[in-house]
Formats: sequence, structure tokens, C-alpha cells
Amino acid sequence: MAFNEAQKRAIRHFKGPAMVLAGPGSGKTTVITHRVKALIEERGVDPGSILVITFTKAAAAEMKERFGALTEHRYGRVGFGTFHAVFFQILKLAYRYQASDIIREEERTALMRELVDREGMELEDEAEFIASVLGEIGSVKGEMLSLEHYYAKNCSEEIFKRLYEGYERGLRAKGRIDFDDMLVMCYELFTQRKDILGAWQTKYQYILIDEFQDINKVQYEVVKLLAGERKNVFIVGETTSPSTGSAARSRRSCWALSGTFRARSAFCWISITAPRGTSWSRPCG
Repeated sequence: MAFNEAQKRAIRHFKGPAMVLAGPGSGKTTVITHRVKALIEERGVDPGSILVITFTKAAAAEMKERFGALTEHRYGRVGFGTFHAVFFQILKLAYRYQASDIIREEERTALMRELVDREGMELEDEAEFIASVLGEIGSVKGEMLSLEHYYAKNCSEEIFKRLYEGYERGLRAKGRIDFDDMLVMCYELFTQRKDILGAWQTKYQYILIDEFQDINKVQYEVVKLLAGERKNVFIVGETTSPSTGSAARSRRSCWALSGTFRARSAFCWISITAPRGTSWSRPCG
């Protein structure tokens, strides 16, 4: 398969952090799978020390299948998964969590509906309100925000605080955690148990993340911890325009990542398909 120069640079990147800005249809999945192959076959990296993370089960399954087809399924020990799947595996080994410990979506909705009913609120669309509040709760957890300083979007701060706290009490009473709890708990585990963090840093020495523009703060913080001193993080963010949408988020994430890692290692910034007139592509090293 023929690659352009930017794709080749991304595939050949070895150690240290790298950010790839990739437009739609630019072959970013192909770049990721070929880079994993190059790490193993050209750099001698142990397949079991490579972790590829994306945001949906379908995307993770597709990535794994395409990598398997590319390598004739020779390297089955490469890890592919979503953030939630990877973090849950970590918690499962640390705390012996099982899938049954994760609250189901219908249970979350029922719990929140009960809390909303207690408030006696008159709502035009209760289902939409419940979904929105649950989304806000997820944002508070995922962005590591202080509830005391959070400005609610769908109701007053007082009501949101009661709904949030009631939801948390309901989870604990049921002995359940939600998907956002998994992220927060993984961060807390890594910050409190350096021995466990060290074991996972040793296991996953090369981390590749697709759709990086969608990452939230707690995911970002866990990735930084997991990367450790090696800082072998290869992130791919999708671009749409140089100033709006996912491109703006990608660039903010890129600057944050480069600022985090610049002191100890070179930062590689590659643009596969930047819009004409932009200057996002920068040399490695």
C-alpha cells in the first residue's frame, strides 16, 4: 500500500509522544494499524505491551479486525478496547468487580425518574430531562468538576445538587457503579496505589488513542499516568476546520499533551490532511 510522506512519518514514529491530526477519509485507521505492525516487526516491540484505545466497541472491533487481517492474525496479544473496557479490566483485577456491578441504563433512568418525581417538577418532556441530567452528571465526573462550583444547564443548581447526590446514594445502596465511576475510580486507584500503576505502566509501554478529540479530563489524566516516564503516547485527532468543532478540540488537546510531555521528550506533531492555509504540521524531534 502506498503512503504519503505524512502517513509514513506517523507510521515510522517510534518513541515519545506524537499527535496526528487527520481529516475524514485520510486513512487514520490504516495509519494506526500499520504503526502497530511497524512497532512489532521493525522495532521489536512486544505485542503484549501495545494498547490501542478508541471510543466505541464497534470501532475497537473494527480496528482489531483490520490489524488481524493486516498481520494474518499473528499478534493476538495486542490490546484493543474502549476506555471503559480498559479501565474496567484494571478495576476488575484490583477490586474484583464484575459486569453485574455496573448499573444498567434502564436502572439509571428509573433511579433518576424516582428522584425527579420526589422534586415534584413539572416537565414538558420528562424522558428528555432525565437523559440530560444524567448526561450532566457524567460530565461532572468525567471533567473532574467540583459540584459546588458547577452551573447546571437543565435546572437550578440546588435541584441539580440534590439529584446528583440522590443518584450517588442510589448507586451505593444498590452496590453499583456507572460507567463514569469506572473512569474516576481508575484515576483514584492509580494516584493512590503506585505499585498498581507501575504494574500497568510496565504492561502497556506503547499507547495509541483514536478519536482523541473526544477525550475528557479524567481519561486524559489516566492516560498521562499510564504513559509514565516513557511517554509513548500516540494520539490521533480528527479535524474538520481549523477553528471550530472537533479540530479546535484536537488542537487544545494537542497543546495540552505537548506541554505535559515537552520537558522530558521530543513531541511529534503530524498533520495528515490539514486544510489549505493552516500550519498544523510540525517536525518530529
